[in-house]
Amino acid sequence: MSTEDLLRLDLQLCFPLYAASRAMVQAYTPLLAKLGLTYPQYLVMLVLWETDGVTVKELGEKLYLDSGTLTPLLKRLEALGMLRRERSKEDARSVTASLTPQGRALRRKAASVPEAIVCRTGLTLEELARLRRDVLKLFEKLSK
Repeated sequence: MSTEDLLRLDLQLCFPLYAASRAMVQAYTPLLAKLGLTYPQYLVMLVLWETDGVTVKELGEKLYLDSGTLTPLLKRLEALGMLRRERSKEDARSVTASLTPQGRALRRKAASVPEAIVCRTGLTLEELARLRRDVLKLFEKLSK
């Protein structure tokens, strides 16, 4: 393969990953609109539905988001009544995000989203699991 070939768009790994990521978010968008959430807000809610009462620092680590990106997301979700943020009495620098009753109730409505996405992909659960493992492996290699 020549140096010129290496610069062909159709030979790049980055481009199909980028395009697939955009397409995935676009597939989620109408489903999440029914819940009143954006895709990044949905990711925050997924973490809170799994572990309620996490610190903003832990949330950022789980989602690979810095506080400058995460804070506006949390403020918007708080304004929507989905969560509340509380500053720690022991350490004023630490803020905990906790679900409100409305945020907990939204989980039931969101339960159909993953199945709809699986159907939309047209892939089997085994194919999706393999793809997820491969993408995570790539992410881990690139994150070192």
